[in-house]
Amino acid sequence: MNNILTTLTFGLIISLTALPSRATTTTDLQRDWAIANYQTEAGTKAETFDRLIIQAEAALTNQPNNAELLIWTAIIKSTCAGVKGGLSALSLVKAAKGHLEDAMDIDDMALQGSAYTSLGALYYQVPGWPVGFGSDKKAQTMLDKAVSINPDGLDSNYFYGDFLVQQKKYDAARERLNKAMAATVRPGRELAEAGRRAEIVALLETIKDK
Repeated sequence: MNNILTTLTFGLIISLTALPSRATTTTDLQRDWAIANYQTEAGTKAETFDRLIIQAEAALTNQPNNAELLIWTAIIKSTCAGVKGGLSALSLVKAAKGHLEDAMDIDDMALQGSAYTSLGALYYQVPGWPVGFGSDKKAQTMLDKAVSINPDGLDSNYFYGDFLVQQKKYDAARERLNKAMAATVRPGRELAEAGRRAEIVALLETIKDK
């Protein structure tokens, strides 16, 4: 009897381990990014993003030509760079830039043109030459394209507004930021969008008297 149970148990273990694990999707990455960015303690945020990068890169290994996965891998890496800061973050933003450019080559309209939004954000947030690849001119071009594709989007208008704040164009920035606040909440993105709206409110507060 014991031999029979052992054989059955061993067979069950083999069967379970042979089952393929569920592939990581863009929905998984969106959710986990929101949790990492908005619900994770500051002291463990970098480590959390490091794990999420591994998860995203594993997904890309299986689907290297998936534009949506490329965009989300770029978003995760660029956010991680912002968390870590300093020169150590440059390799992350350079990798993110590469992912976004690859996504554009495959399908520049993926996720309502999000590659343009994210690349535009990188261009104005990253230092210029000789340290990095930052360029306000290129940022403007990318963000213009982003809002032409997704004129009522939360992120496209938020990042354009943030860029305009840095350019000290406060009236135009307020217009973009208020438009971002009016964006329709996307199903399944409630946590991320609540976090983004909180950032918009804070940004508007900083320019209220300008």
